Amino acid sequence: MVTLTLNVEAALIGSRLKKNQSIKISNGYIESISDSHSYSDNHSAVKPLCGTLVPGFIDIQVNGGGGFLFNHSPDCETLLQIAKAHQCFGTTGWMPTLITDSVEKMEQAANAVSEAIQNQSSGIIGIHFEGPHISTEKKGIHKASFIRQLSEQEKYIYSRNDIGKVMITIAPEAVSPSLIKQLVDMGVVVCLGHSNATYEQTQQSIESGASGFTHLFNAMSQFNSREPGMVGAALASSSSSYGLIMDKIHVHPCAALAAYKANPNMMLVTDAMPIVGCEDKEFDYFGETIFLKDNKLIDSEGRLAGSAINMHQAFLNAMDVLSISIEKATELATTNAARFLSLDDQEEIAVGQKANFILLDQHNNISEVWCEGKTILQ
Repeated sequence: MVTLTLNVEAALIGSRLKKNQSIKISNGYIESISDSHSYSDNHSAVKPLCGTLVPGFIDIQVNGGGGFLFNHSPDCETLLQIAKAHQCFGTTGWMPTLITDSVEKMEQAANAVSEAIQNQSSGIIGIHFEGPHISTEKKGIHKASFIRQLSEQEKYIYSRNDIGKVMITIAPEAVSPSLIKQLVDMGVVVCLGHSNATYEQTQQSIESGASGFTHLFNAMSQFNSREPGMVGAALASSSSSYGLIMDKIHVHPCAALAAYKANPNMMLVTDAMPIVGCEDKEFDYFGETIFLKDNKLIDSEGRLAGSAINMHQAFLNAMDVLSISIEKATELATTNAARFLSLDDQEEIAVGQKANFILLDQHNNISEVWCEGKTILQ
């Protein structure tokens, strides 16, 4: 049995920040938590830490990182490189995201995720298929040639039990309420996005089991006084969660604050592209160059093409934009996503949970990162 005890200056235990905590880790999980001054154990190594320990971040929308795009090379090596790039920024759990593509590419992606999960070294919790069952009107940079109706081939992929949590982004106008119910009954987490659906269509999808919204405000029907659209439905639904790209580019700070006040079930996501975690300023996307300009990733037509943000910066931006504490920002960066995906062992720092931690210094910079009790950055 491998054991390690962290004696930390402060730690976010559950939802409370506590000083001088002693956290014992055994085989990747938290075995016990106590006040440091009362801790006594001669059978495990003890490591003192200066700073504040918070749970590792969970990102449910990661397209790439470290110079790699999942769509281009959907294999295990690509996933390991993307994981390494994001772990440096505190992401200990994540969903590789395949942007709208062929069914063959979807199968390759599912196989890669299955292999990576078996290897237990990447923090992967499942797979997110963003498309291909979306609206051409709100496709963004998704390729129209791959947008299609849901077939038995895709349904088979979604039903696999060896790829962790399966999340898909669909448009209500492309997938019927009855089919959404079928998917949810299969265990698929259905999110709504890349859609021009009306408020009523969106409500029908929610009633059929759709439980989330992909990058709120972006690529969806907007809110106005007489037609609330998908944005209005998301903000009015207390049972729904939503991802939000907190880079101060995709969503205006005022809009982000209004969303948080209307529906606190916000999950910080990066929608990260290959340049995160490397020095590259551009990358290839299906034969087209996406480049970084004024901190924006854009295509040749000036359309936003994913983001260049990481979860640590999103976490810091959330505290700034929403005027919230570390405790509340951690809910948005970790807890809400864990609950959304029913990750019962990754919600918080508590006995029985995975030992996924981030150590923040006095300026909230990352000093160290642990994934399942193993140090991956120090």
